[in-house]
Amino acid sequence: MNGQQQFFRALLDPGQPPPAGLSTWNDSDPAVRFAVYRNNVLVSLIDALADTYPVTQQLVGDAFFRAMARLFVSAEPPRSPVLAFYGESFPDFIERFPPASSVPYLADVARLEMLRVRAYHAADADALPADAIAQALDDPDSLPELRLGFHPSLGLLRSPYAVVSLWAAHQGGADISTVDPLVAESALVIRPALDVAVMRLVPRASDFVAHLLHGESLGSSVEKASDGDADLDLTDILGLLIREQAITSIERSRKVHQ
Repeated sequence: MNGQQQFFRALLDPGQPPPAGLSTWNDSDPAVRFAVYRNNVLVSLIDALADTYPVTQQLVGDAFFRAMARLFVSAEPPRSPVLAFYGESFPDFIERFPPASSVPYLADVARLEMLRVRAYHAADADALPADAIAQALDDPDSLPELRLGFHPSLGLLRSPYAVVSLWAAHQGGADISTVDPLVAESALVIRPALDVAVMRLVPRASDFVAHLLHGESLGSSVEKASDGDADLDLTDILGLLIREQAITSIERSRKVHQ
C-alpha cells in the first residue's frame, strides 16, 4: 500500500492509526491534529448527504440519519472530486441497513430525492413543439410504431410505498398525518426549465412510461401497460408529457421529428 492509499484509508476509518511520517509545524501531536482533520472530512461528507437527502433525514431524525450516514461514508467514500452525485448508492445502503428496516419506505424516498438531484443536474434539451407532436400522433397507421425520445432529466420511480405523498408532505404540500405510507405510488420527475417537478402517476400510466423509457414503441407500451385493462388513459398521460415538455423527439420508421 502506498502512502496516499494509507492516508486515505486512515482518513475515513477512525479505527486506523494515523499514517506514518506525519509532522506538524508547531510540534503539536500529529495524531490529535489528524483526528481533527478526519472528523472535519467525515462531517463534511455527512453534511453533503444531508443536503441531498433532506426528507430522508427528516423521516428518521438527525441523530439516526447522521449515524447511518457516517457508516455509509466509511464504507463508500467519494470516488470523484465532484460531490454533486456523491451518495448515489445511499438508497441501496439504506435498504440493506437493518436498523432502518422499521421504516420500510425510507430507501425509496431516498431514491426519489436522488432522482431530483439527477434531474437538476441533467443536460438541457429542447422539447418537441406541440404541433409537431400532434402531427405525428395524428397518423393512425404509424401511431403504434412511434418511439418517443425524452428530456435527459426525466426519471421514473415505481414504489410499493407512498413516496410522492411522503415527499410532498415535507414540502408543505400535504398533511403527513393523512398519508398511508403503504399505498403504492409512482413518481415522475422532470426539470424542463429551472425547477424540478415531481408528479404522481397512476399505476397504468407509470407502466406505460416505463416501457417508453426502455425504448419500446407506443403500440407495444400501450399493450403491455394496459394488459387488456381499459384504465390506461393514453390522452391524459401523453398530455402530461407534452405539458411538462418531456418529449424531445418522435421517431417514425427512420424519420425523426426534431
